[in-house]
Amino acid sequence: MSGAGAMGAVRCVLRRDLTLAMRQRADLLTTLFFFIIVVSLFPLGIGPEMDTLRTLGPGVLWVAALLASMLSLGRLFASDYADGTLEQMLVSPQPLSLLVVGKVLAHWLSAGAPLVLIAPVLGLQFAMPVEGSKVLVASLLLGTPVLSLIGAIGAALTLGVRGGGVLVALLVLPLYVPVLIFGAGAVEATMSGLGAEGHLSLLAAFLVLALCFSPWATATALRISMD
Repeated sequence: MSGAGAMGAVRCVLRRDLTLAMRQRADLLTTLFFFIIVVSLFPLGIGPEMDTLRTLGPGVLWVAALLASMLSLGRLFASDYADGTLEQMLVSPQPLSLLVVGKVLAHWLSAGAPLVLIAPVLGLQFAMPVEGSKVLVASLLLGTPVLSLIGAIGAALTLGVRGGGVLVALLVLPLYVPVLIFGAGAVEATMSGLGAEGHLSLLAAFLVLALCFSPWATATALRISMD
C-alpha cells in the first residue's frame, strides 16, 4: 500500500474516533474531572505546608494523569467491538497496525492532551515554579502517549472479557511504572536544580519504542481476542 494510502487510512480512523468522542463529551469530561479532583484533594489532605506540597506535587500530578489515562482505556475498542466495526477493520486491505495508530492518536488527543493542558494550572496548588511547570508539560507530552500506546495493548487483550477493567490495570500498571518514575523524576530534578535532560531523553526513548512495537502488538492482540 502506498504511503499516501496509509496516511489516508490513519486520518480516516482519527477523524471518525474524534467525531465520536465529541458526541460523547460525558466520557471526556469524566476523565478530565477525575484528574482535577484527584490532584485537588491532595493539598486539602496534606495541609498548607509549601515545602511538602512542592516535594509531592510532581508525583501527585503524574499518578493522577496515569490513573486518568487508564480510566479511559475501556472505550478504546469497546464500541468498535460492540457494533462490528472492529471486524471490518480486521478484514480491511489496510494494515491493522496502522488503523491502531489512528485509534491510539485519537484516544490521546481526547483523553491525554487535555491533561497536559490543565496540568500546569493544577501545579499552582503545589507551589510549582515556572521551570518545573515547563518540564511537567514536556514530560507529560512525551509520557502520556506512551501510556496510551501501552494501554492499547491491555485494552485489546481484555476485549470482551468480563471484568476487563481490572485485568487492564493488572496488565498495564507494571509497564507504566518506568514512565511514572522518569516523568515525575524530570520535574523533581528541575525543581532541585538538576537537569531534566536525562529523564526526558529516556521518556523520548520509551515513546519511540512504544511507537515501534505497540501498534503491532495491539493488532496481534485484537486478532487473538476476535478469534
